[in-house]
Amino acid sequence: MKLDATDLRYVTSDEFRVLTSVEMGSKNHEVVPTVLIAQISGLRSGGVNKLIGSLAKRNLVAKVQNSKYDGYRLTYGGYDFLAMRAMSKRDSLYSIGNQIGVGKESDVYIVADLEGNEMVLKLHRLGRVSFRAIKQKRDYMGKRKSASWMYMSRLAAQKEWAFMKVLHEHDFPVPRPIDQARHCILMEFIDAYPLRQIDEVPSPGKLYSQLMDLVVRFARAGLIHGDFNEFNILIRRDSGEPVVIDFPQMVSTSHENAEWYFNRDVDCIRRFFLRRFRYESTVYPRFRSALNSEGEKSFKLDVIVEASGFGRREMNVLEEYMHAVQDDEGPNRSEEEEEEEEEEDSEEDGDGDEEAKLPASDREKGKARDEEESGPDRDEGDGIPGEDGGLKRRTGSPSESLEEHVASLSIRQGPGSIRERAAVDVGKERARQKRKYHSKRGAQNISMNGCLGTWRA
Repeated sequence: MKLDATDLRYVTSDEFRVLTSVEMGSKNHEVVPTVLIAQISGLRSGGVNKLIGSLAKRNLVAKVQNSKYDGYRLTYGGYDFLAMRAMSKRDSLYSIGNQIGVGKESDVYIVADLEGNEMVLKLHRLGRVSFRAIKQKRDYMGKRKSASWMYMSRLAAQKEWAFMKVLHEHDFPVPRPIDQARHCILMEFIDAYPLRQIDEVPSPGKLYSQLMDLVVRFARAGLIHGDFNEFNILIRRDSGEPVVIDFPQMVSTSHENAEWYFNRDVDCIRRFFLRRFRYESTVYPRFRSALNSEGEKSFKLDVIVEASGFGRREMNVLEEYMHAVQDDEGPNRSEEEEEEEEEEDSEEDGDGDEEAKLPASDREKGKARDEEESGPDRDEGDGIPGEDGGLKRRTGSPSESLEEHVASLSIRQGPGSIRERAAVDVGKERARQKRKYHSKRGAQNISMNGCLGTWRA
């Protein structure tokens, strides 16, 4: 959802008290009963009902339909107001400006303090994009799905705050952290461009070397970024120096998949430089050599972060979430999960394994046709059918290769083969239509088609 801070200055202290009560009740209830809200807030029941109605009009709380009892749940808008009020009470946040960035699971806004100094406010919104994936794989908080997303967002903000603070104290090129409350992080504003928006640089080799040195420097200090790509790297406008952002997925070098995360970070940079700048280097860091090389070994940042308050328990919960929504090439994906996603893809496309549903004779004909057509058309002209049915490299002049290719095509174009192809195509089309309209996704589509600012604190 988009942050609208216009009404923040109009929310009274009693309304914030009720909003805080809803947040506290969400720890044990998906839908917080109105009676419990009144008990936690310590206000009269009649007054609580009026205040809840005012909060519901501003979409800070929401009434759940078809609930067994009268109750409300906290929305991300209400969670945003609670976090911003906490920062405002500490005089670290005074005004909210425009939105300057949108991530997969975060929103970024430009803000200012009492003196007008510009800062960046990042709001974590886990579950906005990955809700479906998490729902299919595991539920972290039992039946309390609405509360679990806010809890996970809060953990992500705490982890990013802890890592950013430790990295900044040890002179790593990261933004300076200013404040943190619930799922929000306040950091300094850097006049820079994201690397993905830059089309050319004066020296791609120099920038490539700087980024690889950063990956090695992180590893020497006991950390791996885990998402080191063009979206999380900023280039300063004045000096061209890189700045690293986004740390919720950071892991320790003692993690069981540390080498895989390290190699993925390196490969992301190599692929981007090859695609964008046409620069490719045969020199890139390896995980083992990076750990064994001489460098900043006098301290381990992963140990310092754990001692700072973000403990192993919170780390494990957040890592489970990151594992559940990681990319398809992740190392911990099971065969069952891959088979489920392949089935969903085939249902969505409507052209899965139709040949398994065809008669045996049609399958044999289709297989024979595929074997016949495994010549130059399949290999994009790199070879021609050999005597033993395989492929061989073309030799001679282009005209001779073309003549051989035409001759091979003319052999296959008989009346019988055309009739066989038509029969196989008709069978495949019927199987595709049957699979399309009898699958879960197709049935859902048919049923659906049939039914009809700036504020001042």
